[in-house]
Amino acid sequence: MDKFTTLEGVAAPMRIINIDTDRIIPKQYLKTIKRTGLGKGLFAEMRYNDDGSEKPDFVLNQPAYRNAKILVAGDNFGCGSSREHAPWALADFGIRCVISTSFADIFFNNCAKNGILAIVVSPEDLEKLFEDAERGANATLSIDLAAQTIRGPDGGTLHFDIEPARKHSLLNGLDEIGLTLERAPAIDAYEAKLAARGWA
Repeated sequence: MDKFTTLEGVAAPMRIINIDTDRIIPKQYLKTIKRTGLGKGLFAEMRYNDDGSEKPDFVLNQPAYRNAKILVAGDNFGCGSSREHAPWALADFGIRCVISTSFADIFFNNCAKNGILAIVVSPEDLEKLFEDAERGANATLSIDLAAQTIRGPDGGTLHFDIEPARKHSLLNGLDEIGLTLERAPAIDAYEAKLAARGWA
């Protein structure tokens, strides 16, 4: 998994609450277990008309936000089913950070396991970030995970909280397997101790 240290990029505003995982990546895209190629299906029902043409009013179809790396979203983002394809689709599109006031627990954890930083902020701070994100091409935010800060286009800075274990995993690009391998010396020492006692 890619490390998440700092990120600077355009933030796309999505003032919609309760965006569930089926809206993030509709069911017809769940036939694959590959993590690549899902970006085209991200928010498909909101992005495309029935004939496959783009809906020009959808935020990620607008020129200023086509290469967005950050999503500023309404409350309860990622609710619904537990499909891991949702963070896969976000990452494949190029979004590495989602900011909201709240997330569904399973989606929140799946983001961290796939190198996406999900940041919880207060409603007041979210409104400030929406205002920043609505500037179009000037909607650039800078995220510093080590410092736990979000810097806006005018230089204003917000602080966010994150669990130390989640922060460690993201900064070092460690999924659950990587975290286990970090403890390999201690595991090997324990196994050697058992072998010396004849228990192995």
